Amino acid sequence: MSWKFAVSTLGMPGVPVREAARVARERGCHGVELRVHPDEEVRPGMAPREVAEARRLIEGAGLEVACLAGYVKVCAPGSDASGVAELRSLVELAGLIGAPAVRVFPGGESGADGPARERIGAVLPDLERQGVTLLVETHDSHPTGELARRLVEPFGAPETVAVLWDALHPWRTGESPAQTRRLLGEYLGYFQVKDARRADSWTPVPPGEGDVPLADCGSLLRSWSGWVSLEWERAWYPDIAPVSVPLRAAADWFERWRPE
Repeated sequence: MSWKFAVSTLGMPGVPVREAARVARERGCHGVELRVHPDEEVRPGMAPREVAEARRLIEGAGLEVACLAGYVKVCAPGSDASGVAELRSLVELAGLIGAPAVRVFPGGESGADGPARERIGAVLPDLERQGVTLLVETHDSHPTGELARRLVEPFGAPETVAVLWDALHPWRTGESPAQTRRLLGEYLGYFQVKDARRADSWTPVPPGEGDVPLADCGSLLRSWSGWVSLEWERAWYPDIAPVSVPLRAAADWFERWRPE
């Protein structure tokens, strides 16, 4: 069993790839999770030469791309054609930049799977061709391991379609870490370290300072291999500390719990 440690650029909004890679390297990360967003250097519709330059900078820093964090909503009502096109574009970008996985959101009505099976099924050949895993995050309409697994299990291919376990959301909605780990089973493809306080309306705090039972998560994950990434939501909470503060705490958590 082994882990690799990454930090999401969600915690460094607007920061160029070169600087994000420097921060990650100096804090002992093995990789970066790249937020794919119009406000960022890594964005939808990048020119191939721009993708190649971003990849060069990351690999030149001795790092890997852990995941592309996209904003496709696979369960959302609307045109299947546009949803599939957005997914294909994200998967293609992953292939070009060397990312082994792409993160998507459920984004539907509460607990409703909507067109997720059709949309994901349409890009299975793209995922297989690029060697990329599609990760559905435990988030919004499907915040628990139980609900997220329901979206990916029909494909029966956890190496291609799996779940990203965000530490906060399943627990916040009543599913214990032990339940989440058991429910996800072989479909656990990625883990995001995150902490927050209930009393502060779930405003992010550095790992270990909030209410999320991260020690339970760490213990449960020691028999698993994969990427562990700090998600620090500074893009949405601009008044929280710079990413270097929670990154130190996340690195300590990583060292405490990583498999020997």
